[in-house]
Amino acid sequence: MTQTGRRDFLIALIAMTLVVLSSNILVQYPFQHLGLQDYLTWGAFSYPFSFLVTDLSNRRFGPHGARRVVYVGFVLAVALSVMLATPRIAIASGAAFLTAQLVDISIFARLRDRAWWMPPFVSSVISSGLDTAIFFSFAFYCGLIPGFEQTISDTLARAGIADACIALPWVNLAVADYLVKLALAALAIAPYGAILRLMRATATHRPQTA
Repeated sequence: MTQTGRRDFLIALIAMTLVVLSSNILVQYPFQHLGLQDYLTWGAFSYPFSFLVTDLSNRRFGPHGARRVVYVGFVLAVALSVMLATPRIAIASGAAFLTAQLVDISIFARLRDRAWWMPPFVSSVISSGLDTAIFFSFAFYCGLIPGFEQTISDTLARAGIADACIALPWVNLAVADYLVKLALAALAIAPYGAILRLMRATATHRPQTA
C-alpha cells in the first residue's frame, strides 16, 4: 500500500472507531425532545455514518480493503466500548456491526458498476435494517429468550458476564431508529457524492509510477 493509501486507511479506521464508539455511548441516552424519548436515542443520529465510512472505504480500497477497515474498527470499537458502555451494549453492538457491515460491503460490491448513488443507498437501506434488528433485540430485550427458560442476562451470567438489562421500549426505539437510518442514508448521498468526486479528482492528478 502506498503512503497515500496508508493515510487514507488510517483516516477511515479512525472515523469508523469514533462513530461506533460514540454511538455505543449515545444509544444509552433517550432523545429528550419533541416527546420522542420513547422512540429515539442519540445514537440513532450518529451510527448511520458508519455505513458512509464503509461505502467510501469500499469505493477507495475495494471489498477486501473495506473488510479490513470493518474488522480493525470492530476490534477497536468493541474493546473501547467494553470500558465505556455496558457489556451487553458492547456485545450487541459488535454482533450487529460486524454482520451488517459485511452485508453492506457485499451488496455494495455487487452494485458498484451501477449509478453512483445506488450502491451506497441500497446497501445502507438493507444493512441498516439488519443492524437495527440485531442490536436492539439483544441490547434491550429483558424478557425470556423464545424457546429457553432464561433471559439474555441469565445467559451472560452463565458466561461470567455481569449484566443488568436496561429497560427501554426497544421495539419503538428500533422502528424509530431504522426510520432515522433511512433518512440519513438518503441525506448521506450528497456527502458521499462530494467525497467520491474528490477521490476521483485526486486519483486523476496523482503522479503515475512506472
